[in-house]
Amino acid sequence: MAPFMTIGDFSRSTRLSAKALRFYHQAGLLEPAFVDPVNRYRRYDAEQIHDARVVQHLRSLDMPVDEIKRVLASQDPAARRAAITDHLRRMEARLTATQSAVASLRELLEDDETPIEIRRMPATHVLILRDTIDLTSLGSWFDATRSQLRQEVRRADIEPAGPLGGLWSTELFLGERGECALFFPVEASGRSASAGLAQLERLSASWMAIARHRGSDDTIGRAYAALGRHVASLGGSAPGPLRESYSEGAPTRPGVTEICWPISAESAVRGGARAL
Repeated sequence: MAPFMTIGDFSRSTRLSAKALRFYHQAGLLEPAFVDPVNRYRRYDAEQIHDARVVQHLRSLDMPVDEIKRVLASQDPAARRAAITDHLRRMEARLTATQSAVASLRELLEDDETPIEIRRMPATHVLILRDTIDLTSLGSWFDATRSQLRQEVRRADIEPAGPLGGLWSTELFLGERGECALFFPVEASGRSASAGLAQLERLSASWMAIARHRGSDDTIGRAYAALGRHVASLGGSAPGPLRESYSEGAPTRPGVTEICWPISAESAVRGGARAL
């Protein structure tokens, strides 16, 4: 067996300070191979250099001490890699959330120049999937339902007449649980009212205040804020869900999202529209 290393040589080999080595010892992550019973000097085995580097890297990635202990205790290289990979995925998700927050904060510093349009949306036939969900599951629900709706379109042999759209109830945001839907506009037909899991429905005509947002969902808040202020200036919203229409990859990738906020005919006239 190779002779024990002094703490100084071990520190040079690992770039870990005495303070860090003491902390890892007390935490049970990297115990010295030998502690002199007289002077309490710590000695390390050269084979511990690898573990020290592992600990150092994992701590730099904010892995909790208990998880590092499990990694070091595992004798299976595949299990070690799996534990580290899982932590890296969590860090990537955290990084994505941080980048989203940075983008949202940055757009708060920009001047608000979101144009608002008043338009009467015609009655529209749609192939639609409706659900009631918790707000926390909105992202995963959107991805799964969009995929499912596309399958329903192919199964029903229906050609969409427009881009993907969404309906979002006030309760979904106010109470963190509510109704929502994804749909594709379709041509009117004599088909039955059902096409697999999706339904063929007719969305009623309504007046809408409309804002267009170019970019991903990370920065859509400014458009919603501008639209909400404008609707308030017209006297408030009318009953009904908010409607979104997505093109060019939106909302999860940079593209164009058209946000449609229901308003009354009187509010539409105040906004400059001609009464029908």
